[in-house]
Amino acid sequence: MSKLGKFFKGGGSSKSRAAPSPQEALARLRETEEMLGKKQEYLENRIQREIALAKKHGTQNKPAALQALKRKKRFEKQLTQIDGTLSTIEFQREALENAHTNTEVLRNMGFAAKAMKSVHENMDLNKIDDLMQEITEQQDIAQEISEAFSQRLGFGDDFDEDELMAELEELEQEELNKKMTNIRLPNVPSSSLPAQPERKPGMSFTAHRTRAASSRRAEEDDDDMKQLAAWAT
Repeated sequence: MSKLGKFFKGGGSSKSRAAPSPQEALARLRETEEMLGKKQEYLENRIQREIALAKKHGTQNKPAALQALKRKKRFEKQLTQIDGTLSTIEFQREALENAHTNTEVLRNMGFAAKAMKSVHENMDLNKIDDLMQEITEQQDIAQEISEAFSQRLGFGDDFDEDELMAELEELEQEELNKKMTNIRLPNVPSSSLPAQPERKPGMSFTAHRTRAASSRRAEEDDDDMKQLAAWAT
């Protein structure tokens, strides 16, 4: 077994030590990520400094330039290792967060199942069926009552139609008699009628009209002759 394995085995072999909670483990992982992020930023700055130093010495001081490039390579190797470590920690943190979420969901579902079970313990399926049947029967009774109230009442429908018509005609005749009694006839005029024009004795009305018409025609003929004479002159 490697020394690293023995180290982890020895550190975790104590049975009396309680396992950390998911919140504690997540907090430790975030702290580690923050520490490695700072280390990563430091190495990137050192790499840029070594590159600038190598450029500065160039061919004038070749040993110093080569040493700067060697340090740059070591920093780049450390930076690559940190990138891998950050990826592993990020994966572990996400897995732990998902496990913690699943645990909480499972716990809450267990609480809900227990609550539902306690509610259903006081329920009897046979009683529920009897209750639903009783509710249905009461609804049917209520529907029948409503229909009975909405139907037309049949009291007094056995009267004779002929007797009713005869009574109606009597009432109409009485009403007509009352109206005729209240009608007032116009008063007879007290003054005498106007006198007719006098006619000649022995002349009928037709003869009188014929004579008047002949006189009008004679006057029209005289007017025509006067107009003709005036035109000729």
